[in-house]
Amino acid sequence: MHEDYLPIEDYGVVGDLHSVALIGKNGSVDWYCPLRFDAPSVFAAILDRRRGGRFSVAPRDPEHKTKQLYLPDTNVLVTRFLSRDGVAEVQDFMPVETGRRPLRRQRIVRHVVGVRGTTRLRLRLEPAFDYGRSPHEVALREGGALFRSPGIDLALHADIPLHREGHGVAGDLSLTPGTTRTVVLEATSDAERSERLTERQAQLLLENTIGFWRAWLAQSGYRGRWREMVNRSALTLKLLQYLPTGALVAAPTTSLPERIGGERNWDYRSTWIRDAAFSLYAFLRLGFVEEAQAFNDWLRKLWTDPGRRGPGGSPLQIMYRIDGGSELTEEVLEHLEGYRGSRPVRIGNGAARQLQLDIYGELLDSIYLFEQSGRRGYGPFIGYDDWVEVSRIVDWLCENWDLQDEGIWEVRGGARRFTYSRLTSWVALDRAIRIAEPRGLPADLGRWQAERDAIFRRIMDRCWNAERQAFTQSEGSDVLDASVLLMPLVHFASPTDPRWLSTLEALGRELVSDSLVYRYDPGVAPDGLAGEEGTFSMCSFWYVECLARAGRLEEARLSFEKMHTYANHLGLYSEQIGPTGELLGNFPQAFTHLALISAAVNLDRQLG
Repeated sequence: MHEDYLPIEDYGVVGDLHSVALIGKNGSVDWYCPLRFDAPSVFAAILDRRRGGRFSVAPRDPEHKTKQLYLPDTNVLVTRFLSRDGVAEVQDFMPVETGRRPLRRQRIVRHVVGVRGTTRLRLRLEPAFDYGRSPHEVALREGGALFRSPGIDLALHADIPLHREGHGVAGDLSLTPGTTRTVVLEATSDAERSERLTERQAQLLLENTIGFWRAWLAQSGYRGRWREMVNRSALTLKLLQYLPTGALVAAPTTSLPERIGGERNWDYRSTWIRDAAFSLYAFLRLGFVEEAQAFNDWLRKLWTDPGRRGPGGSPLQIMYRIDGGSELTEEVLEHLEGYRGSRPVRIGNGAARQLQLDIYGELLDSIYLFEQSGRRGYGPFIGYDDWVEVSRIVDWLCENWDLQDEGIWEVRGGARRFTYSRLTSWVALDRAIRIAEPRGLPADLGRWQAERDAIFRRIMDRCWNAERQAFTQSEGSDVLDASVLLMPLVHFASPTDPRWLSTLEALGRELVSDSLVYRYDPGVAPDGLAGEEGTFSMCSFWYVECLARAGRLEEARLSFEKMHTYANHLGLYSEQIGPTGELLGNFPQAFTHLALISAAVNLDRQLG
């Protein structure tokens, strides 16, 4: 029934630091939200092949083969079509405008090139505005077509004969060696004023876009063993950063399932506080100071605002919109069938109102990272007024770290006293102390140290299961959870501490398959949702790093190399990996690429 859906791993992604487009091996743009990541989609065929909308350029020969690659060191995607009569390719990109204002117009440029023989292609464009909920008007005009809807317009520029087809347009073109056609789709508030590009203008845009990405990547200081994978991860992370604010989306998609046919489908087009320390660590370690500073500036506007409140009066909520807004009401789109029938399709995210205490550890760790970077010429980051707000957050955590919460995995089966939340509360207090002491900043250090030590003892007393010889998911539990892999990575436990080594062995026996790591077993730790899920790629890279720090270098290196085989053909990862190696969950996922970079840097250090 759902065989006409491409596998998630068959997509590449292009973008302009405001939004992205997912383009399949079949030459179809199947996901695109105009002007910003979290805008309503105009192409969502990845969530409903009939109603979602698409923009396709593909051979008429049904027997053709396809290949995809990125132009080296860029986010320019090349889809090559090999048919019986000839070879052609589509070079897809979105021109980057480097100003920090929200866009008024946005372009997807599809540069079609004849390579060998004669290739006959068909263009089909059928938008579905507002996730397919809003009607639109279609008007053909010389050199293209206009699509008008209540919220935004699209203008198609294509120097080929077009005709109406359904709610869109279609047209045919033939290419011989050396011939080119440039097709441009522009999202704008006024399609009538959209102007067509000449072939020369389009070529200059392509050259400028290639130059932008290569110049950006040249700033990377990574010279380790896995440059190709690390560079692709860096380029992907840059694509996921919203230029006007510096916020990094968790992923540019919504509702790609963690289990085919299941209900574990979430909207990831927001920014999690949890990503902060991991993002800043990756950017700073690679030398991308501007990106780290931009994300840090976005964070600072949140935690220095005393008027902001999270659930239950907590200082912050766990995630925000890319513009810093806090309203993320979750809504189900009943009219969309979901990827391969995986319902519900959700927009917004109800988890925003959950209490997740771990975010304060990640926030304080990110602030500490910038304090450390100040010694290398960037800072210092914390001024007195900022420190007052940091102290307010730390004092609140001293009072509330022992609360039950929903934890890092955002369970919907009830709050608990999760080990990871205790661990990251310890991190928050430890980093606050490390910031305050060297600079003599005013702080209730006696109280902070006492609470930090109390958390440490609590984890050792109640989160350690002597029978299992492992740290477990929550206090008094016997369930293993991959989140404890962060213990040595945040310097809570020595990587060779006997308790930690025993935990690593237990995790390896129970949650690791090949190099792949499950978060936990929902069969023995119900999370309020039906069905199983795949392995979590982020956790798999954490596992690699833990092996390396424990001195198991050959095992770590082999696991890392195996994880590369689970990337797609372009080096991209989604959130999870299924039983037969298929990608699952939202795509591409920032956290996975962040964890890959961290594992590569630290494994290089250990091997070196």
